[in-house]
Amino acid sequence: MKERSYSELMKSGAMNRQKSSESFVLELYIEMLLSEVLLTSKKEKLLTLIDQAIDDRNQEAFVHLSTQYRELNKQFGS
Repeated sequence: MKERSYSELMKSGAMNRQKSSESFVLELYIEMLLSEVLLTSKKEKLLTLIDQAIDDRNQEAFVHLSTQYRELNKQFGS
């Protein structure tokens, strides 16, 4: 087996740390993207249900769904 010098080992370690860091950032970005898609989907569904409650003149459903929508916005700061 070929022995590597100290500088080669240090370079190799630095490259591994950089790859690990890049991997972490990529995973974080993917997680954020999926969260955003899920949030947008939930909001769209609630808005559709709110519109349906208005069309049906269902005040109870409207109040309940509107409260859920406001809580979702408050929870995610949107």
